[in-house]
Amino acid sequence: MQQDRQTLRELGKRYAEIAALPIQQERKALWRANNDLKPARPPVYMDQLPWHELAQAPEMRLVCQDPFLRQVEQRLREVLYRHDHFPCDMVVEPRIDLPRHISGLKFGQRIHARALAVDPRNDVQSHAYEDILSREEDLALLEEDQVVADLALDLRRQALLQDIFADILPVRLRGVMVMANIWDNLAQMRNQEDLLVDLIERPDFIRRSVIRLRDITMDAIRQLEHLGLLDNQMEYVHCTGAYTDDLESPGEGPVGARHVWGYGMSQIFSTVSPRMHEEFDIDLLKPMYEMFGLFYYGCCEPLHNKVDMLRKVKNIRKVSVSPWADVAVAAQGLGRDYVLSFKAHPAYIANGRFEDEQIRRDLIKARQACEQTGTPCEFILKDVSTVQGRLDFLDRWHDLAMEVAMG
Repeated sequence: MQQDRQTLRELGKRYAEIAALPIQQERKALWRANNDLKPARPPVYMDQLPWHELAQAPEMRLVCQDPFLRQVEQRLREVLYRHDHFPCDMVVEPRIDLPRHISGLKFGQRIHARALAVDPRNDVQSHAYEDILSREEDLALLEEDQVVADLALDLRRQALLQDIFADILPVRLRGVMVMANIWDNLAQMRNQEDLLVDLIERPDFIRRSVIRLRDITMDAIRQLEHLGLLDNQMEYVHCTGAYTDDLESPGEGPVGARHVWGYGMSQIFSTVSPRMHEEFDIDLLKPMYEMFGLFYYGCCEPLHNKVDMLRKVKNIRKVSVSPWADVAVAAQGLGRDYVLSFKAHPAYIANGRFEDEQIRRDLIKARQACEQTGTPCEFILKDVSTVQGRLDFLDRWHDLAMEVAMG
């Protein structure tokens, strides 16, 4: 334990030095302006990275023996590695965040699956899912969550870290940010091809399924509010900066959904028409989306031709524009009313080659499209499950993206 303590203290000192740099305030101001629809330049961020490959870097070697402290060490080393190699517009707050220990938060989802891992070290794995939601009677399987917070465990862990980082950094209990992804959950409980066919052949069954999961999720959100588990100090929402002046402050009261970002998506609707997407997603899930103060919508599904339906949800602020979307059409539709969250294609650094010309061309196209329409834009690289061991590709993507963002 003494060796673990010394390791964390040394990492914590460097972390605190980085958090104290003036650039942290500049980055927060950049994200805040962009999220408040008053953009300066596109902020840049990289997330969902292949840390199983980055673990080969000497500075990522873990030495703590205690399992809990080893997790803390991992998070510290990840931030320090980012800072040294691809900081982008990452904000480092002057604190240690300790995730709360919460059980029973499933948003109604029941998954029967087996992993088909290509690389067992990788967090990203393929799965074979069992279809458990094909009959009317299966809806009874979708039960309400019973959210439980282990405050005693949280306080013990917080006290331990406060003792370790006592004169270096404060330790804060970190709450939950809600991912309201009903359709992604359904697609893991029902065969995806059959689920799409059901939209045509069994629309009433689909509506009942969606509404049931929506109501379960809304109840879970209320439980999080009641238990004080929502967090209005999150730095990021769905791999992008969350800083804004447009969220209501809870003051001295409890943090509610209206004080925080939420995010959701309907990735299975990539091949569904705008009319059907609106009918089975937006019209049914709007009450859940609008519980939050601000909302980030979308992920990999192309949304460039579906902006009109998104305008029905009053609190959407960011819209994902994936590699499969037309960024120019998206910018025209979003205008000055939303942040265009441009998702760079991860394949251009994942196939053993660094395709710099294609990366640069896509980023420039996104920036120019948004400049022409006055649309706030951000450059996001995510879903990078591998770089084939070429760790330098991440550094090179960072340098190229920052160059384009800076203009």
